[in-house]
Amino acid sequence: LAAADPRVLALAAQVTESREQDIPLLLLKLKGILSNTSLGCEESKKIKQDIYDYDLTQYCMLVLRQDHSQLPGGWATAAQLAEILSHCCVGLEVKGDPEEFYKKFLPSAIDNLLFLGRRLQARFIRAIKDGKKQDFLRWFRTVTDAICWLFGGHIQLTACVLQNDHFLQLLITDDVETAIVTMSVLHNILRVNSSVLLQVDEETLHSVLDELVYKLSSTTNPVIGTAAIKLLLLVAKFCKQLAKLLTARYKGLKSLLSKQWTGKGFDKDLSQLLDLLYLEQSNGKGEIQGQHQAACIIQATWRGYQTRKKLKKLPQAVTALQRSFRAKREQDLQHLKQKEDEALKVQMQLQRQRAMRHFHERQLAVLEIIHASQVNKYLEETEGKSALTIQRFWRGYRARRNFHQQRRSLKEYKAAVIIQRAVCKLLEKRRSRRPVLPWKDPKGLTDEQRAALQQKVDDYIKLHPASQMSEEMSKELHMQAQEKLARFLLRSRLDQRATQRRETLLAQVNTDAELLTNSPGLAETTEKDLCVFVSRSIPVATKARESHNTMLKYMCWPWWKKLGEEFMEGDVIPDDALNAELGTLFIAGKK
Repeated sequence: LAAADPRVLALAAQVTESREQDIPLLLLKLKGILSNTSLGCEESKKIKQDIYDYDLTQYCMLVLRQDHSQLPGGWATAAQLAEILSHCCVGLEVKGDPEEFYKKFLPSAIDNLLFLGRRLQARFIRAIKDGKKQDFLRWFRTVTDAICWLFGGHIQLTACVLQNDHFLQLLITDDVETAIVTMSVLHNILRVNSSVLLQVDEETLHSVLDELVYKLSSTTNPVIGTAAIKLLLLVAKFCKQLAKLLTARYKGLKSLLSKQWTGKGFDKDLSQLLDLLYLEQSNGKGEIQGQHQAACIIQATWRGYQTRKKLKKLPQAVTALQRSFRAKREQDLQHLKQKEDEALKVQMQLQRQRAMRHFHERQLAVLEIIHASQVNKYLEETEGKSALTIQRFWRGYRARRNFHQQRRSLKEYKAAVIIQRAVCKLLEKRRSRRPVLPWKDPKGLTDEQRAALQQKVDDYIKLHPASQMSEEMSKELHMQAQEKLARFLLRSRLDQRATQRRETLLAQVNTDAELLTNSPGLAETTEKDLCVFVSRSIPVATKARESHNTMLKYMCWPWWKKLGEEFMEGDVIPDDALNAELGTLFIAGKK
């Protein structure tokens, strides 16, 4: 056995190891392998055999079923792959299992090619832009040419094409351009295998003929008429049995052809078809046959209408399915969003509790750290900030509520502004249309008026002369101001130090006086009491401890005890007394 082509081997390895969406672009390399002009006939067959043995043709066939709108290369790649598949199958002589190739693979390839043609036809009909329509039409023709090339190399596939449902749906279309291409495929089928209409079942034969007759009766397009008449002529020429069928099944066909299609530019083919039909009719068919033919035409029209109606309902069914799917997806999204909102609500509640706990812990820590004399000030600042925050949020809420309430009046105000602006513009246009008066120069001053005005100016200058100062006087004045400022600053520092010293001495005297007042008698004095008067730090610490305990006791009172004098009990210390007591404390040499 000869070795396989290395290019085919390399491509098969790449296809096996690549992702699914990259396979179509890789299979396009087969076009370069097949189009090598240096290859002979035997070498070409050998390469096609290698391509088939390594399942590259199977890959091409399966790729045609995919939706190429989401794949790299798009529908142009699909059309090229259809052409590559037809070239790989024509001229191939399978040696391993020919029955599988001829009875399974080739019919499947035809089915996939026709399915691809249906997709391209549908997108061509739905396309809006001319450029897109031309592209889809070109790709559709490429696929139909590939189909013709394939059944041209394998004649037994002509019956498969006619009996395929996709081919009939391609033929049943109101679009002129794709219908012409499909009828050209049918013409090639009859040219390649003229006996194919006798090989297919009766239902398929009647469906094809019904569609051709319907196109003749439902359109006046000469291109459609030419193609349909040529096909009917080819059918009638091939077999008298088919000509009889045309005459018997479609009674009004001759009158339709003679009345509607005479003088359209293809009278030669039309006259030949009419001659064949009249020749069959001259064999002795009465009026019943004519009625039967009329009924057949009506039935054909009705069947065509029913078939189109069913085909038109398919997009509606797909739309309903998509609508239900979107509704289910929207419901799932709403349910998920509701769960997320609930989880967010729980999380916000936990965060709020955590923040409150952290705030209270921080408050306690600050109260432990801060000095007793600063506790009241800190609490007042905290209450002030809290009040400001509450007021700010309340003002914002009130402003938003008033804005929503005043939205209608705001709209009316804006409308009034617009109307006023329009009226002002109209009035301005009317003023601009008035004739412009000629320019008048202002009257000049007389000599007497000019002399009187000059006299007033001179009198004002004499009453308010400008102050003038030399540079030496300015420097001397600046030096005097600097000396006075320096003396004032020095005197203020000395006064500040003296004041501080007086306050320190006064605080020390108050502390000593209070200790002497609260000290025991000489008979009860101990060594410990003596140390209180000898040491300077022990009295200060004792006094600070007492003041701190008093402050903590005052802070532990309930809120209603702090509202006013009417709620105070006998053991409550008012703020003034507490501040006076704290004011006498002497610590580290200052009050």
